[in-house]
Amino acid sequence: MSRLIDMSEEKNPEEKVQTENVSQEQIDSVQNQNTEAVSVLTEEDKQKACALLEAVFYLEGEPLDAAALSKITGIAEDDIPELIQKLQERYSESIYGIELEKISGGWCIVPKKELWENLKNRYGKKNAGKLSKSAMETLSIIAYSQPITRSEIEQIRGVSADNMIRMLTERNLIKEVGRKDVPGKPVQFGTTKEFLKFFRLNSIADLPQLEKTEVERFELAR
Repeated sequence: MSRLIDMSEEKNPEEKVQTENVSQEQIDSVQNQNTEAVSVLTEEDKQKACALLEAVFYLEGEPLDAAALSKITGIAEDDIPELIQKLQERYSESIYGIELEKISGGWCIVPKKELWENLKNRYGKKNAGKLSKSAMETLSIIAYSQPITRSEIEQIRGVSADNMIRMLTERNLIKEVGRKDVPGKPVQFGTTKEFLKFFRLNSIADLPQLEKTEVERFELAR
C-alpha cells in the first residue's frame, strides 16, 4: 500500500523537467526585467533629477556623457537623454543666459553663443584666450589636416613651425598623436579635447567647411 502511495506521488520525469524549466525561465525573466528595466519617473521626479543634473554640471565644469552623469547622480542612464532635453528646452527661453551644449562627446553648461561673443575676452580660458594670427593659422592647419607632421605644416605655411608647435603644445591645444610611416618616422600632431572645448565643438567633424582653395593648398603639402 505504501508503495502505491509513493508511486502516486512521483511525477513523470519529463513532466518534472518541464516544470523545473518553466520555473527557471520565470525566474530568469524576472531577473532580466530587474536588470534591464528603464525607470519610470514621475513629473516631480524629473524636475528633481533635472535640478540634480544642473548642480552637477555647475560643479564639474567639464563635459560629461550619459554614463558619467548616471554614475555621479545615481539616475538611470536611460533616463539621462530625456532629462537633457528638458534642460535644453528650459534654457532655450530668453530669460536664461546659459545653454547645454555637447562638446567633446559630453554635455556641459555654457553661455549662450550670442552672449559669449561679448564675454569671451574677459572670461575666455587664459591658455587659449589670445592666440596670434600665426598661432591660429598653425592651429587651423593641424585641425583640418591631422595627423600632420612638422614638415608638412611648414610646407603649407612656408615658414618654420617650431615655435608655434611648442606654444600650442604648452597650451594643450595640440599633442603628438603618432609617427608617420616614412623614413625617419616623424612625429604627427593632432588637436586635443581642450581644443574642442575652447571652440565649442563636439568633434572635429563639426569644423566649418574649408574653401576649395584652402583644401587644395592643404592637400598639396601631403
